[in-house]
Amino acid sequence: MKLNPQQQEAVEYLGGALFVLAGAGSGKTRVITEKIAYMITQANYKAHHIAAITFTNKAAKEMQERIAHRLGKEQTRGLTVSTFHSLGMRILREEAPHIGYKRNFSILDSSDSGKIISELLGSSGREPVFKAQHQISLWKNDLKTPEAVFQAASDDWETQIAQIYASYQATLEHYQAVDFDDLIRLPTLLLQQNTEVRLKWQKRLRYLLVDECQDTNACQYALMRLLTGLEGMFTAVGDDDQSIYAWRGANMENLRRLQDDYPQLKIIKLEQNYRSTARILRVANQVIANNPKLFPKTLWSQLGEGEMVRVVACKNETHEAEYVVGQIARNKMIYGANYADFAILYRGNHQAKLFEDALRSARIPYQISGGQSFYDKAEIKDVLAYMRLLANPNDDPAFLRAATTPKRGIGDTTLGKLNDYAKLHECSLYQAAGSLKALAELPTKSRESVQQFMALLGDYQTRAQSDDAGTVIQDLLQDIQYEAHLSGSLDENSKMAEARWRNVQDLCAWLARKGEDGEKNLVELSQTIALMTLLEGKDGEEIDAVKLSTLHASKGLEYPFVYLVGCEEGLFPHADSLENEALEEERRLMYVGITRAKQQLTMTHCIKRKRQGVWQFPEPSRFFDEMAGNDVEILGRKGGAPIVSKAEGRERLGNMLDMLKGKSGQ
Repeated sequence: MKLNPQQQEAVEYLGGALFVLAGAGSGKTRVITEKIAYMITQANYKAHHIAAITFTNKAAKEMQERIAHRLGKEQTRGLTVSTFHSLGMRILREEAPHIGYKRNFSILDSSDSGKIISELLGSSGREPVFKAQHQISLWKNDLKTPEAVFQAASDDWETQIAQIYASYQATLEHYQAVDFDDLIRLPTLLLQQNTEVRLKWQKRLRYLLVDECQDTNACQYALMRLLTGLEGMFTAVGDDDQSIYAWRGANMENLRRLQDDYPQLKIIKLEQNYRSTARILRVANQVIANNPKLFPKTLWSQLGEGEMVRVVACKNETHEAEYVVGQIARNKMIYGANYADFAILYRGNHQAKLFEDALRSARIPYQISGGQSFYDKAEIKDVLAYMRLLANPNDDPAFLRAATTPKRGIGDTTLGKLNDYAKLHECSLYQAAGSLKALAELPTKSRESVQQFMALLGDYQTRAQSDDAGTVIQDLLQDIQYEAHLSGSLDENSKMAEARWRNVQDLCAWLARKGEDGEKNLVELSQTIALMTLLEGKDGEEIDAVKLSTLHASKGLEYPFVYLVGCEEGLFPHADSLENEALEEERRLMYVGITRAKQQLTMTHCIKRKRQGVWQFPEPSRFFDEMAGNDVEILGRKGGAPIVSKAEGRERLGNMLDMLKGKSGQ
């Protein structure tokens, strides 16, 4: 398929800073892929001087596959296609000594950093810990130091959290660990402060392609500017109408700042949509037209008018789930579609349960996106704790987990004593456990247990850096008798223990594959995995199943049939969002939801819904009033068309009679 004139122009423009305003479904990944190919084959760029930066592993992987398919391995050797966080990790690993870190620092996940914050807060309540963690994350993404936020604090809570931020950061340095936000914050600060390092990376990465630019936060935007230097040799691709991550610190202002920071910025608009029918796009355009515009655009498509968009009033939430699942079963038959062609999208995770129940009763396979990630499973975290500890002995959270799983006679009292010693001598638990002075404080039995554990770690530390990753981990699991530990701790449920052991073996197989590819030893793999877990989790196999997903998680995906459910005031738009800017973000979320649909879009709302055991009668979402009547068909409301048309009713009756005849004829 040929590129359209705007896509072609975006591919060939190399005259400086370029912003490609890419509407939903306008082929932005293709433009980035083709541009990289053009630069390497026509414009004399070396692959190792080009970096394409995305937001998710999935997007990076898809781009890598497309480029490899387009150019082959030889021509793309050295090309960087990675997420912001992996690029940050690469810079950090190489430049660690400049900021007082060892190269094999640990990357803490949110539960590890949550534990540290909860200790500093002196509170184990989920809500206060989450609030503090979220606030610190926003400060980091805004490149604010503990000192700066302490001085600017506007109330007691902010003053307290600013102090916790300072202690939390000191704890991370003590552990030689970074959290997710530091992977971008630390390289950004380093490049700001160190001219030599900055010039080295600017020389190395001479052209940047940044995907989903509207999702960058202040820190990511700063890193992008530091890497691209004064010339601004980059292509940023984005869409202000799909900016839906303000709660994560993403800042749409960055698109406005692009124009100020790069006065010569060239803007190319991609408005032809290759995904949805004209009706779906008209509805999307009408809704989003109610938001103020940074860059006006109108999506259009050559895929024909298509079906009417349906708005369906259901009696209550159970009826809503049954209706949607009934429609999926019917459409699958009529269109000969696969289950994977259907998506049910909702504003909040709590809405999923009733749809799961209805899909299960109808024996329809489904997959929930954003469910428990592979790496959040306890058994996987156990194995990773050992890997982290072998890579970085100062990682106290990993030490605590490994020392107590499986149980080996190191209890709370022993750990308490080691912890006291570590605090007093400002060292890590690992160093405390290796100190004869600290060990002398312990009873003989506990001392022997700690010494055995340290000897085990000693044996594997050398192996972790040289031997084959798969073998090392299998030997370690055998030495600590991990399989027996699983069946012992789950004695009432052997099936569960088997499933957990299978998960561990999956992880081992992956490590072995990576090790054989000569990619990395166990030490480096532990950093790679930490990053994967934070960005997404193990790649979910694509299976033929209906997709259940929040609207946030659906961005970038597309489905022939989309059911947007729970479109009611208070639910969508969300009750918390009824102030101005938050309402604009909800509207963008509606726009994202509508533009996921390729051929059929159904939106549902309930006439009554139970909230905390009480029936409520919500208003239909205000966004319905922003859609034009001649593209939308409203069903199930009082005095309007019924949900099931007469023809559909007759067809259902006919089907039932046929089934009954078939049964009686048996």
